[in-house]
Amino acid sequence: MKRFRSSRTLWMTVFGLALGTVPQMAPAQPADTEGTTNSLQQLLQDTRAARQREQALHREREAAFLEERDQQQQKLRQATQRLEAAQQRADALSAAFDDNEATLSALETEIQNKAGAVGELFGVYRQVAGDTASLLEASLISAQYPERRAFLEEAAQREALPSIDTLEALRFEILREMTAAGEVVRFEAPVVAADGEVHRTEVLRIGPFSAVDAAGFLGYLPESQRYFELSRQPGGGAAAAARTLYEADGGMQTAVIDPTRGALLTTLVKRPSLGEYVDAGGLVGRIIIGLALVGFAIALWRALALVRVSGAVRRQAQRVDQPADDNPLGRVLASYRPDADTETLQLQLDDAVLRELPGIERGLGAIKVLAAVGPLLGLLGTVTGMILTFQQITLFGTGDPKLMADGISQALVTTVLGLIMAIPLVLLHSALRARADGVIQVLEEQSAGMVAELAEQRRS
Repeated sequence: MKRFRSSRTLWMTVFGLALGTVPQMAPAQPADTEGTTNSLQQLLQDTRAARQREQALHREREAAFLEERDQQQQKLRQATQRLEAAQQRADALSAAFDDNEATLSALETEIQNKAGAVGELFGVYRQVAGDTASLLEASLISAQYPERRAFLEEAAQREALPSIDTLEALRFEILREMTAAGEVVRFEAPVVAADGEVHRTEVLRIGPFSAVDAAGFLGYLPESQRYFELSRQPGGGAAAAARTLYEADGGMQTAVIDPTRGALLTTLVKRPSLGEYVDAGGLVGRIIIGLALVGFAIALWRALALVRVSGAVRRQAQRVDQPADDNPLGRVLASYRPDADTETLQLQLDDAVLRELPGIERGLGAIKVLAAVGPLLGLLGTVTGMILTFQQITLFGTGDPKLMADGISQALVTTVLGLIMAIPLVLLHSALRARADGVIQVLEEQSAGMVAELAEQRRS
């Protein structure tokens, strides 16, 4: 009985493992033969049922796998068919593209052959349109016809062949520019004021050369096609003539025009004034100007004095027997003593002439010194200006020339001012020196003549 119960326990363990369960070990009890037989039959049936369920599950899974395999094979066949169709379409499109390329190349060649002179005309048209656009953009007349700028820019960049209307429009713009170049017309146009404000005012245009309003000449901005008020009107009566022309109602009028179409007028306006030149020279420049004025004043004073003295001496020379004390020759003649011996008379006359020399030569030394000091001051200003320039270069580099403009302007302006001071003073000193020497020569000749006359009288 023990052996039988052990065998039953072993079989139950095996079936339990097969079914996924492990039977619980119960304590040994008295064997029940009929019950044990029923339990084995039931276990066998359960095992058979479990196997049948597993087999049914395996068959279902196998059927699903086969069905999915068939579907994948069907999809593969469809994808292969689509790939073959796409490849055939790609081959057809490639062949069509090659055929179209060949056809297009043949048509382009045919167009070029048939275009001939038309293609050359298109090139000439674009060139003329570009040149005309550049010319008219800088023209004062464009402010009166601002709408033509867009057309000319489009014509210069046109890629297609121009139409007859386009060619006619280009010809019209060229003829309009030629006609307007000979007109003096009035029209309203926007003008940029000195403060940046834009206002419309009546403008008088003199061909393509000049434009004026009530204030005088106007400049022209090609970028915006607008006139602008100049910061300073040109001198020499040009601004007055422009205003007179603007206010005239008709008839023949005198006009001042800029043949360079604005370039010369802009240069004249930008030219520094006398005050700006003085400011550019700095302290050294002002000192040079002050000394120059002093030197010119001395030269003028001495020139007037020498003219008066030389005239008085010339008149006194005509009446030697009537000496006057209002001129050097009269005072020299007054020192004549006929009772003195020749040597004493010679010494007295020489002494009289020497007394007159300081009055005649007065101021000439100062003029000479100032003429020599002028270039030296100019050199001083040049050196200080270059020092300032190098300081600016040290601080800011050479990237912006405007930073160095002050030092360079001072160097150049002071040099110019020094030369302007020295050259006239040298010439004035030479002229005054010659006039003074002439007066002194007359005094010496008269004194020598009197001594010679007295000696001859005594000898006879």
